[in-house]
Formats: sequence, C-alpha cells, structure tokens
Amino acid sequence: MATYVIGDLQGCFTGLEALLRRIGFDRRRDRLLLCGDLVARGPDSLETLRFVAGLGRSAVSVLGNHDLHLLALAERGERGDPDDRLDAVLDAPDAGRLLDWLRRQRLAYRDPRHPVLLIHAGLAPQWTQKQTLQLAAEVEAELHDPSRFRRFVGQMYGNDPDHWSDRLRGAARLRCIVNILTRARFCSADGAFDYRYKGTIERAPPGLLPWFAVPGRRSARSTVVFGHWSALGRVHWGEHRVYGLDTGYVWGGKLTALRLDDGRLFDVPAPQAHRPLVG
Repeated sequence: MATYVIGDLQGCFTGLEALLRRIGFDRRRDRLLLCGDLVARGPDSLETLRFVAGLGRSAVSVLGNHDLHLLALAERGERGDPDDRLDAVLDAPDAGRLLDWLRRQRLAYRDPRHPVLLIHAGLAPQWTQKQTLQLAAEVEAELHDPSRFRRFVGQMYGNDPDHWSDRLRGAARLRCIVNILTRARFCSADGAFDYRYKGTIERAPPGLLPWFAVPGRRSARSTVVFGHWSALGRVHWGEHRVYGLDTGYVWGGKLTALRLDDGRLFDVPAPQAHRPLVG
C-alpha cells in the first residue's frame, strides 16, 4: 500500500493517466491525495472529474480556486470563460453527481497515515495546523448546505480582507479563509496577502515573501504539501518543511507525484503546452 500526492491536474487527464502508469498505481491498495484544481485550462476536465470521483475512498482532493469557481458557475447557472473549458462539465448528463462530489471535498486535509497537511495554496502566518483544519471546516459547512452556499457564492470573490484576524465574521471571514487556502502565494512580514503577483520569488515586488517563509509562521513545525504555484519552479524546501507540487503540466511542464511513504518524487513531462506559459 502506498500513498501518493499529485499536483494540479487542471483538466489534463492524459497526463494523469501517464503518471499513474509511471507510479504503478493500483486503486485496490494505493491511495491518491490531490492538491486541488482538478479542472480548468486543460482539455479534459470532465474526464478528470469522472475518474477521480470514481476512485471513491481511494482518493481525496482538496479544493482549489478553479474547483470553487466551477461550483459557483453551476450554482448561478452561468457559463464559464471559454479559456477554462468548463462547459463540458456543466453540460454533462452526470453533472449533478460530479458537482455534488466536488462540493464535498475538503479545503484542508490532514492524512491519518502520514504527518502531512494538504492544502491547495497557502496558510496565514497566524494559523496552526489545528486552526487551519477548523477554519477550513467552517467553509466546508457552507459548501455542504445548498442554501448557505447559494448565499456565499455572491460574496466569495474579491481580495479583501487581505489580513487574517480571528475577529472577522460573516462573509468577510469565509472569503478570507477561501482566499488564503486556495489563492495565496505571497505575503508581507506583517501578514498582508498579495493576490496580484503570481510570478517567481526572485522577481517578487519588495516586501513580499512566499507565504511559507514569513518569520514566525505558526505552522512551521507541520509538513505542508500544496499546489497552485507553477511559477515556483521547485518542489522541496527542507528548511520550511513544505512540498510544492504544481510543476506546470498544463503549461508544458511536468505532472508530479510525491510518495509519502518514502518521500520519492515521480513525474511525467507534458508532450505539449495546453495553455501558453504566462507570468
């Protein structure tokens, strides 16, 4: 039995198939943990969702920003941006079942067999691992209740508040949690998140740090695995106890898996970019 964590799929089902062949995945004995953004930008979001949902208890995915956006589109009865290629999911005869499965995934997940915290994007400097799971559960409760999620959808988007505070309440609190867990890359030393700059660490505007390098981060003793940040260009930062697994397959990079049992990394290269590289 082995447990693998895989970075952002973004609708690249052929890449997932190739990576599962590479690692010799057997759904009867192995487990997959996914870093979110199962959908959007790649050509096969529908096939990806069907496959991962069909794995049942053999797979757990945290929600990424694109996954939440798909749920919001469906809730509003809207069409997606053509570049995100989500209409095939929205129009599918089994869309209801797939979206119901997606909305029941986690915002943060602590694996019971391995001491790792799985998220899509980032953590606030003030959050411990325990608090992260508690705050994620607040948003998950909104997702699981159709009427509450319907209200929240209209208030989910936006960059404010950019600081976490335990005193936040209502939609502002939920939006802040969602933004940090699904969109964060850079943060200032005083805890202000910047959601505009998406590039490399080396070219970051003055005063911005990767969220995992903020001094005094309270989750620093926890091993964290995340995706979301393809421009990072690296996978493992030992001093910060984090693994970044979005290695940009959809942009022509690689799709990467981390085997938690021994820390070994596996990857497959993209035969072509499904989207032009940006940022």
